[in-house]
Amino acid sequence: MNPSTSSQPPEEEEDDWLFLSSESAQPPAPSREPQETEDRGPLRSRFISAWNSVKYGWSLKQKSKFSKRSPVIMFGQSYELKDHGDRECFRRVFSSLLWLTYRRGFSPLPGGALTSDSGWGCVLRTGQMLLARGLLLHLMPPGWTWCVSHHAVKDDLELLRSTESAESGQEVKEGPNKRSRKLSLGSLLDRPMEATHRRVVSWFTDHPSAPFGIHQLVELGKSSGKKAGDWYGPSIAAHILRKAVAASTDIPNLVVYVAQDCTVYLEDVRRLCERHPPQSWRSVIILVPVRLGGQELNRSYISCVKKLLALQCCIGIIGGKPKHSLFFTGFQDDHLLYLDPHYCQPTVDITKENFPLESFHCKYPRKMSFSRMDPSCTIGFYAKGHRDFESLCTAVNEALTTSASTYPIFIFAEGRSQEEEERSKMPTNNMAYIQRNKGMKSVNTSNSMDEFVLL
Repeated sequence: MNPSTSSQPPEEEEDDWLFLSSESAQPPAPSREPQETEDRGPLRSRFISAWNSVKYGWSLKQKSKFSKRSPVIMFGQSYELKDHGDRECFRRVFSSLLWLTYRRGFSPLPGGALTSDSGWGCVLRTGQMLLARGLLLHLMPPGWTWCVSHHAVKDDLELLRSTESAESGQEVKEGPNKRSRKLSLGSLLDRPMEATHRRVVSWFTDHPSAPFGIHQLVELGKSSGKKAGDWYGPSIAAHILRKAVAASTDIPNLVVYVAQDCTVYLEDVRRLCERHPPQSWRSVIILVPVRLGGQELNRSYISCVKKLLALQCCIGIIGGKPKHSLFFTGFQDDHLLYLDPHYCQPTVDITKENFPLESFHCKYPRKMSFSRMDPSCTIGFYAKGHRDFESLCTAVNEALTTSASTYPIFIFAEGRSQEEEERSKMPTNNMAYIQRNKGMKSVNTSNSMDEFVLL
């Protein structure tokens, strides 16, 4: 799969983005899964796992073309690829994002015998990547990037030696059987951040105890009528992430708010974040499920999506192509940048000391035309404090109101949502559950990633 082609002459393209080790670049062997749920036969499951492994394994070896004439926009930063410094900075920032993909060989998921999410869990994986971006912003210092030179293979070192080694004061010596390195003061100071980095990665691993792992997300999806092996839409994924963060004791100072009916109710957010003095305002991740058209993307929304992705407070989009979820991180011209979760990798045992991190990072940016974007998606934002939240509202409002579309993608509104008002009136010892009526008629979204119901 090569999502984009370029008409630029060869000398105007930058395509040397592959920094994978030889082991991770090879397609894995087809997975062998046990007997699955009744609606998914074992033969079909093995075929899907093998197909994803081969298709996306070889796809990683292909290269998207990046023009040197236009900047790459990602998370509020602009990178001129014709400039060597900008190009290297973009490499470091992109490779620092957590890449969470299909995995195989983990313990069976709740309610069945599935030991892989290959073929059905891509929306949950893109949701994990968006949440991971928010967590790294929440826990790491501004501008943090993964120090890949400490984990690089030989091909990486050849490219890094003239730039990063000179900047960090690192000395690299290669012998016939081993490499020795003299770490600089900066490298020693990176160790606490690296410990936090590993801790965040461990929260997303495929183990029942991981607060944001596939087992926990599947368990939380049961209240929405979902089970392992089902298709999850971006809207349902947003609510699952909200429940996962609320249930976690690892990050008590962070909350997730999910917009209702394309509206962010400001009083609801403030009530969620405010705490009695001397405690500070909670940090917040705001998730906005939207639909940008009917069966296909309404092109009038493209300019607005670009403006939102260009904001520093935006942490990405749970989106993709129809029935093919991707995590959108930025854009160049009329192409979206993304991370693809469809590469099926073996489960990593995080109980081992210094477990390998390479499979959780992708140093290979891909591009896809805006015209192929599925209209159903969830847009994410992050605000660390009260002042950041007010700035977020101002910046996002400006992006929404100055776009070419006749009606904004979503809005901010004072007051509370009807759902929250009704919830506040309910007795504290009661809990209401809303179950989908199977007799309701569904809108035909067979080519889309999400579900919509006519009430």
